[in-house]
Amino acid sequence: MLSSIREAIALTMTTVWLIGGTSESRQLAQGLVKRGVECVVTVTTEPARSLYATYPGLTVWVGKLKGSSLSEFTRSHNVSVILDTSHPWAVKISQLAIAFSECSQIPYLRYERPPVTNHSSSSHILTLDSFATLVSGKYLTDQHVFLTVGYQRLPLFQPWQHQATLFARVLPSAKSIQMAQEAGFTSDRLIAIRPPIPEALELALWQHWQISLVVTKASGDAGGEAIKRQLCDRLGIPLITIARPKMTYPQQTEDIEEAIEFCLSHVI
Repeated sequence: MLSSIREAIALTMTTVWLIGGTSESRQLAQGLVKRGVECVVTVTTEPARSLYATYPGLTVWVGKLKGSSLSEFTRSHNVSVILDTSHPWAVKISQLAIAFSECSQIPYLRYERPPVTNHSSSSHILTLDSFATLVSGKYLTDQHVFLTVGYQRLPLFQPWQHQATLFARVLPSAKSIQMAQEAGFTSDRLIAIRPPIPEALELALWQHWQISLVVTKASGDAGGEAIKRQLCDRLGIPLITIARPKMTYPQQTEDIEEAIEFCLSHVI
């Protein structure tokens, strides 16, 4: 009798679909399950699975979701709310989740990591609107450039391999290393390591490679942007920051507790 009651309760419980892959998504997943909320986190790679501790009520799903599979995914996991904590540059999954939310009437909230607020007044820091603006200009000419832009954008810099000395940091995966090498980065100008990167290591690497220009994405404190700003200011090295892609979210917050409360209000 007791087991039947438990099974009936389990069947009525709904789940939060947490679009993960960031450090904040780990915090949110932990906060939700500690409050008794079932949570399914989606990530795109197996290494990302290891970022999440094992908790009762927490499921980590690995793979790439498509629009055609979302109905089955949300139905099989009994999803009643979508919490999007993907990386600020992972716009495709956000666009997909927003479109699905609108047609399925499943509530959606975007948790957007805050931008760096401690902006330096240094003239060494330049913000550009896009990678296209960067590679079409002469910003990189004759520089020792350190690129922390993600492996997917490294092919954009291939034409610059003979006009500048380019170095790159990528995730330690076969795919990212292969793409970097195909874009012209040799092993002596490539480092594969998973962030966050300690400031001392960042400094040592820049000095070892005699870096004269750093290029990064506007990814917030969690993405190491603040450390790069501080080091560039300290060393007098120019920093080029590429602004986040412009996205319009139906609902958005920078507050983790507010995101948890939103989910609590939409689960049964």
